[in-house]
Amino acid sequence: MFYISSFTFGGGFVIITFTKRKFVDELKWLDEAEMLDFTALAQTSPGAIAVNAAILVGWRVGGFSGMLAAVLGTILPPMIILSVISLFYAAFASNPYVAMLLKGLQAGVAAVILDVVFTLGSNVVKGKSRLNIFIMLAAFVAV
Repeated sequence: MFYISSFTFGGGFVIITFTKRKFVDELKWLDEAEMLDFTALAQTSPGAIAVNAAILVGWRVGGFSGMLAAVLGTILPPMIILSVISLFYAAFASNPYVAMLLKGLQAGVAAVILDVVFTLGSNVVKGKSRLNIFIMLAAFVAV
């Protein structure tokens, strides 16, 4: 989780995407249905989605110590990076290259979130349950 959290930009759904790729697709420690359930639970629980997902995945993979390691791995990288950036905020605030970089990162984040929507949404559509498809579409329209 430390590696995933260190190199992602854009929030919880981006981290969930990379968590799915690592723990479902590569390591096969979780299956697709579990990850979909964890994503739903992480989103509906109070708190940051990334931390909630880290709690669930960490607990499932390694019990209490796995949960603790996953949460620390999720929280520490952004905290360290933001602490360092805050030291140099004045230099970054007015830099046009930094502003352009952040705009570019926003487009990348949108692409990763669309990937999550299509990947997890395709599993709902595969079941062909009209109620599930209706709920998914209603949630999409509501957001």
